[in-house]
Amino acid sequence: MHLLAATPGNLDDGAEPVDLGQTPADLVVLSAADTELAALSAARAEMPGAPGLRLANLMHLRHPMSVDLHIRNCARRSKLVVARVLGGVGYWKYGLEQYAAHLHEAGVAFAALPGDDKPDDELWRLSTVPRADWEALWAYLVEGGPENAAYFLAHAQAMIAGRDDRPPAARPLLRAGLYWPGSGVTDLAALRQHWTDGAPVVPVIFYRALVQGAGLHPVNRLIRALLRRELNPMPVFVASLKDPLSVATLEELFRAAPPEVILNGTAFATGAAQGEEAGAGASNPLAGPAAHSAPVFQLVLSSATEDSWERGQAGLGPRDIAMNVALPEVDGRVLSRAISFKGEAFFDEDTECPIATYRARGDRVEFVADLTANWARLRRTAPGDRQVALVLANYPNKDGRLANGVGLDTPAATVHVLRLLAEAGYHVPDAPADSAALMRAIQAGPTNWLADRTLRDGGERLSLEAYRAAYDLLPHTIRQRIEDRWGAPESDPFAGPDGFALSILRFGHVSVGVQPARGYNIDPQETYHSPDLVPPHNYLAFYFWLRQSQGAHAIVHMGK
Repeated sequence: MHLLAATPGNLDDGAEPVDLGQTPADLVVLSAADTELAALSAARAEMPGAPGLRLANLMHLRHPMSVDLHIRNCARRSKLVVARVLGGVGYWKYGLEQYAAHLHEAGVAFAALPGDDKPDDELWRLSTVPRADWEALWAYLVEGGPENAAYFLAHAQAMIAGRDDRPPAARPLLRAGLYWPGSGVTDLAALRQHWTDGAPVVPVIFYRALVQGAGLHPVNRLIRALLRRELNPMPVFVASLKDPLSVATLEELFRAAPPEVILNGTAFATGAAQGEEAGAGASNPLAGPAAHSAPVFQLVLSSATEDSWERGQAGLGPRDIAMNVALPEVDGRVLSRAISFKGEAFFDEDTECPIATYRARGDRVEFVADLTANWARLRRTAPGDRQVALVLANYPNKDGRLANGVGLDTPAATVHVLRLLAEAGYHVPDAPADSAALMRAIQAGPTNWLADRTLRDGGERLSLEAYRAAYDLLPHTIRQRIEDRWGAPESDPFAGPDGFALSILRFGHVSVGVQPARGYNIDPQETYHSPDLVPPHNYLAFYFWLRQSQGAHAIVHMGK
């Protein structure tokens, strides 16, 4: 059978066997948590007289043959094997049964530990170490952090040597608290020393496991990026958004330092809407009164490699989409970007293990920091000074389908939104009185229909000079693809001597535009459903105008 080499950061689906190629050692540790493996690797490097150690990711031991190979070549010729399994015996049934049986036969001590902080009697019954040692090893890994990782190795070494002396008990790490780069766990008073007086507060929420292990690189990069934009980052680690102590900690911090924007890096959903009182820990702390009505953006710390993200047409894989996109939307969180990916930081020769950890993607970190600054600025901008764009759907690109919507009267809804904006203090003079007036104004100007565009007046214009200034800022490779597909800007059918004719109406600080087509003179299905079709110049001109000529703070899409 074909054997694969283990690839750091990749989540093996178990379809093919993997040979880890490890040799025996005093201590073997199996874990599905890359951060835990990284912490143990770092602790061993700092420990004088450290035991021989092998580290392996359980995700590479999902195929039965992978298990059999590792037992034969490494585990049964070692002295102590520790497997930390999240999900209990049922999650890794074959592996646990085989390790327990073969290690018992070989006289090798075995500790099957829960992957979380909940006791598991089934795992204990598979273990052959004394109960006190089992609980001590488990506690070190549950609490995590550099000190507990060192204690774990020292305790295991004492067990292997048959000594009675043991290191101190596990040092608890707060279930939730504040963090700062270079300082570790800290408090709000110390955090404020790094802030700018009066600047917007931005909580950055992430899992406690990143503090326990070695996964803080993306958090540190994001904190620095926010500081450069004169924002006040408030990094908060939590056990989860359902943990009562974590919820209480967030609410207390939000009351002490009201947030303007919240960046959340935890996965899944709380399943509790704002104001829901289903018991302690059941409410959503990011949507409660203490959260100051701050918009919540979802950060993705991807479990995949950066290479798979770049090469895959879908970007994020199914696991990340479920955990970090679809489920967080249930809580009303808005997707930002994937700011980090799993990858090999280095191959640890001493543990014969590729150490994978989260590595920040710089341009995505900068994008999220810019997005955060924009939303913080928007919250502090008076309604009368805010610029808003409403973009109406148009598919297929015929005038008979202008402002279409599935289950929505888009023209009437748009007029209603204009009215609500005016009532809220936005500057919306001369807005259409009804949907008929809105549609007459749109159809009097240029639309996506090419047949009589030159006969229509109205709409907004973007000069070719202004277009070129914005267009030239795009990467050369993107510009080359656009020109290979659509030609020069001047040849675009929406361009004329006075620039691009855009289907945009302006009512003071609010504009209403028709979504431009992603192409012209091609199959409409390709226009909307081809993921690799580059947009034509007029499409870019539409959004250049919204961004630069109008300076829109927010773009709201209306309709299908």
